[in-house]
Amino acid sequence: MQGKYRALWLNDDDFLEVIDQTKLPFSYETKVLKTTDEVVTAIKDMTVRGAGVIGSVAAFGIYTASMEVKSYDELKEKVKFIRESRPTAVNLMWAVDRMMEYLKDSTNLVEDSKKYATELNDEEALESQNIAKYGCDIIEDILKKKDKKIINILTHCNAGWLAVIDEGTALAPIYEAKKRGIDVHVWVDETRPRNQGASLTAWELTQSGVNHTIIADNTGGHLMQIGEVDMVITGADRVSANGDVANKIGTYLKALAAYDNNVPFYVAIPVSTFDFDIKDGVKEIPIELRSEDEVKYMRGVDCDGVVREVLITPKDSPAINYGFDVTPARLITGLITDKGICEADFQEIKKKFN
Repeated sequence: MQGKYRALWLNDDDFLEVIDQTKLPFSYETKVLKTTDEVVTAIKDMTVRGAGVIGSVAAFGIYTASMEVKSYDELKEKVKFIRESRPTAVNLMWAVDRMMEYLKDSTNLVEDSKKYATELNDEEALESQNIAKYGCDIIEDILKKKDKKIINILTHCNAGWLAVIDEGTALAPIYEAKKRGIDVHVWVDETRPRNQGASLTAWELTQSGVNHTIIADNTGGHLMQIGEVDMVITGADRVSANGDVANKIGTYLKALAAYDNNVPFYVAIPVSTFDFDIKDGVKEIPIELRSEDEVKYMRGVDCDGVVREVLITPKDSPAINYGFDVTPARLITGLITDKGICEADFQEIKKKFN
């Protein structure tokens, strides 16, 4: 690892380079982020997205900012813009706060910020490997109990290595299952309005040779009713102290359907996704409200192979675009963490992580 990860890396000139996720799946392009403003823009416009990767980019963004300042106090002012670039994913704030705590007594901001950002991201990558192991153990257990040869897993949005270095969270157990020789099939929610499932998750699974099928967001409940889903695994952008989970809009509906059909619903997260200051996620987690254009326009490739954006609604109809929703802890079978499986319960979380 050491500054080289699958979704982002320090290039030969020691600048942060990232995969431009807005171009996938139609083309693979990267962007070099040389300034603080470029880091902030990349987070805001979703050049990079996924709770973990946002935190990773923020950590290296502080390294980028350190090259523009002469003191810690100046750095604090620069870093405010990084910290406030998106409101829901707590990994962003966690990474920034941890980095600034490390750097408060630094005598060489550039050298130390690079070192600390690398160490932080190496830790996250190792946590991802542990999530893969613990999550795959659950997959094996479900297969054994059901006496099945193939497991059908439904996921929502993207929580692979594009979202959390370096194996992902929700997809990490799936990648591990493939390594163990398990026959796994993934139902991939399209994830309107930005279609992260249809574009990013499907792209990742294709690269890894994992069997999958893209479905419309409204299909999951039907598949659960007819017994075609053995488990659901999602990632999260913030998890409160009592186990409520904020994730991409639509996750709550999948959890309700899973609960009604006795389908296990798991959430895979690194420890940086916990927000122990929030005791009631439904009431307290801030929900990002994004541009209505993301609902009204869709991007794709036309019959001539040209990438275009098209309007799919009446031009003058208003739209509202909540980026996330909150799934109450009572609907969650368990949290898959780098320390093992944890109940979505205040006391269990406190015991394991405090």
